[in-house]
Amino acid sequence: AQTVSPSPKGMDVLVLAGGLGTRLRPLTEGRAKPLLPILDKTLLERVVESVPEDLVDRVVVAAGYGVEEIIEFSESDVVPYEVLLSIEHEPLGTGGAVAHAVPKLQGEGPVIILNGDLISSVDVKALLHHHFTTGASATLSLWEVEDPSRFGVCDLDDTGMIRRFQEKPERGTEFSNLINAGCSIISRSVLESLPSGKYSMEREIFPSIAESGMMAGLPFKGYFVDAGTPSSFIEASMVCIDNDRFTTGKRADGSWIGPDSVVEGYVQSCSIGSNVVVSKNASLRNSVILEGATIGNGANLESCIIGEGAMIPPNAVMVGEIIVKSE
Repeated sequence: AQTVSPSPKGMDVLVLAGGLGTRLRPLTEGRAKPLLPILDKTLLERVVESVPEDLVDRVVVAAGYGVEEIIEFSESDVVPYEVLLSIEHEPLGTGGAVAHAVPKLQGEGPVIILNGDLISSVDVKALLHHHFTTGASATLSLWEVEDPSRFGVCDLDDTGMIRRFQEKPERGTEFSNLINAGCSIISRSVLESLPSGKYSMEREIFPSIAESGMMAGLPFKGYFVDAGTPSSFIEASMVCIDNDRFTTGKRADGSWIGPDSVVEGYVQSCSIGSNVVVSKNASLRNSVILEGATIGNGANLESCIIGEGAMIPPNAVMVGEIIVKSE
């Protein structure tokens, strides 16, 4: 295969963020899931920051909900790249969402496609290098799991090419432990050949590319968290703390404390947003407290998510709750 280097600038990044965020309700009621905060940045920024800044020119967000909020965000100059929206008026599946977004992708060369829920340590430069050196039409980031029976696995050969996929194999029948880790490099020729309508990229497009011998894969190490459930949203926040993925606030005892927050209680492995008050004798473990919330005296919280501006009464005891500000 001929080796072509990626141009250092001008790559399009497509973020698939079409879901309603139902698993995170009531946190996502009436708001755009991509704009939920993970420490001091939005989930969208966290997903995109896995791509080195010098490669990102334009980010297209495929979304169907919270569109006005995302448009407002795109016009706010919060991020150093252009943000465009590809609006889905009905759920299109991953394949349909990609096809629908193609007219917004203005650059040349391959496109980086990211699952909008994933916080990971994927090495995008290494993935791009693998894509170009193998001459693949599509290249997937891969992650090793202990039990692949809940996923689809890939058969990766010694040359770094994926030969076939196996959907949710029964235990003991899997031909590998490598799953698609939600970051892919897709060539323009594949993108331009996609049909419209509702379908899955993973189930209906990728297998035939693999059979044709044009699908590459590259495993990575580190961390890989799907932030789409309450427990994994908390886990994603902890992973960002552990890996210094914050530019404001400070770290203390395995927690991140945002600017202008007052912490008088006990806090362990928590994300505490800005302008939060944690009152005396309160005890917080493995929880995410968003901006402007107040935790009352003696409250005891474990594995909870507390929304912006919410008030937790004194001596409340909560485990695994999502609490939002009452209207």
